[in-house]
Amino acid sequence: MGKKAPYSPAMSDLDAGRTGPWVAPCPPPPQETWVAWLVPLIALANIVSFGYTMYVNDCPSTHRLEASDCVFPSLGRFAFEPFSINPLLGPSLYTLDSLGALDYNKVVVEGERWRLLVCIWLHAGVIHLLANMISLLFTGIRLEQEFGFVKIGLLYVLSGIGGSLMSCFSIQSKISVGASGALFGLLGAMLSELITNWTIYSNKCAALLTLMVVIAINLAVGVVPHVDSSAHIGGFVSGFLLGFVLLIRPQFGWISRRHIPPGYNMELIRPKHNLCQYLLWFTALVVLIIGFLFGLIKLSYLDRQLH
Repeated sequence: MGKKAPYSPAMSDLDAGRTGPWVAPCPPPPQETWVAWLVPLIALANIVSFGYTMYVNDCPSTHRLEASDCVFPSLGRFAFEPFSINPLLGPSLYTLDSLGALDYNKVVVEGERWRLLVCIWLHAGVIHLLANMISLLFTGIRLEQEFGFVKIGLLYVLSGIGGSLMSCFSIQSKISVGASGALFGLLGAMLSELITNWTIYSNKCAALLTLMVVIAINLAVGVVPHVDSSAHIGGFVSGFLLGFVLLIRPQFGWISRRHIPPGYNMELIRPKHNLCQYLLWFTALVVLIIGFLFGLIKLSYLDRQLH
């Protein structure tokens, strides 16, 4: 989104900071780019998980239906439920619930906390799966190339759990599945990354406007009936806070000591990060920890109240 090369603009600072005769500096190496493998692997894992879900569902034999009642009966046990049961070309609610869908009663009453994580790997149907995986690949690959698999992996999983916590408290009468919370976490992180690394962006307003339009369109999807908007919001907020913590970059004009030429005035070196970045990092980390602890403690409190 119009990001500047992080080192080349600092050449004028290098020249201005020299105390000795001018010597042509060696250009620093370009910014490291990671090979994106985790995001495609996550997409593949979701596809495999959906295939396993359909295998377990086994529409022709699980329900007392004629084989022709299932959608695409030629697929055998991978055939989809009738449109009257699932219009998204997928399994039954019973199958999703049995495999780990987010169910308030089972998470709170029966203490099955593992559903907070497992539900983000399940999808309600082919349409649901394709929409999420296309969004994941378009958004996640670029982020992984810039920040690496560790940060983006943590961002994806923690945002998904944050969305699950919000959904669990908001929707108590239905089950919920899908990676939408994690995907909205990636969008939230893109926004906070733009804010905290503001100094290294060119065309700042254009980049911000473009990102806000993309986020607004995706959030608007949550208004559609049968879509878990609470998971979207919880994932977005979690990702937004995580972006300040995980995706911080050196400020514009910072020069790595490895690339400082002889004779440069060391007093002119800028800090790697500015005060605003440190404040955002600390504030986001504290709010994130408090939010997750509050959610988990509330689950435990409700569990004790019901028992």
